Amino acid sequence: MAKTTEKPDARFKLLDAALSVIRAKGYSATSVDELCRAAGVTKGAFFHHFRTKDELGVAAAEHWSDMTGALFAAAPYHDHADPLARVLAYLDFRTVLLQGELPEFTCLVGTMVQEAYETTPVIRDACERSIIGHAATLEADIEQAMRARNLPPGLTAKSLALHTQAVIQGAFILAKATGGAEVAADSIDHLRRYIEILFSPGTGKVLFP
Repeated sequence: MAKTTEKPDARFKLLDAALSVIRAKGYSATSVDELCRAAGVTKGAFFHHFRTKDELGVAAAEHWSDMTGALFAAAPYHDHADPLARVLAYLDFRTVLLQGELPEFTCLVGTMVQEAYETTPVIRDACERSIIGHAATLEADIEQAMRARNLPPGLTAKSLALHTQAVIQGAFILAKATGGAEVAADSIDHLRRYIEILFSPGTGKVLFP
């Protein structure tokens, strides 16, 4: 019996289209018609799956979290035995991902939340869940590294995990402003050096008197 390959349904096609089109044009500038064209589906199919564009925006943020979550879960930085090495390798992996055109490596939820944080709370909340949720995946490694190196309690794993995302999201903004990935890579390199210094022997006493 011949095997059949299941074709992606219209909802999945629309979500995939949203990842590329919104990162290229922004959320506000992306129309339902453009999403339908990019996905190769009818407008009727769009409204069968999503009542509004904002509903699709929320679903796209969740789809983004699922896609990127799988990518980072399988990434090689988890293979290091030392927790600090895992954190530093995570940043190296973020630099490796700075490939292709700007819409190919910048963040969907970072793009959407910059536009919708005040006007569309449901999208803002979906983007928050995505960004904060990803930061949370780093907390265990940071916490273990802090304990192994006896860092003072003035720093929390959660705050440093969020700081990594603040730098990375800011790096994407600089990449958009300059039209290239080099400045983003430099920003991540600076963050890496900061973490190396932070966890160096004796440094914690200086930074956290």
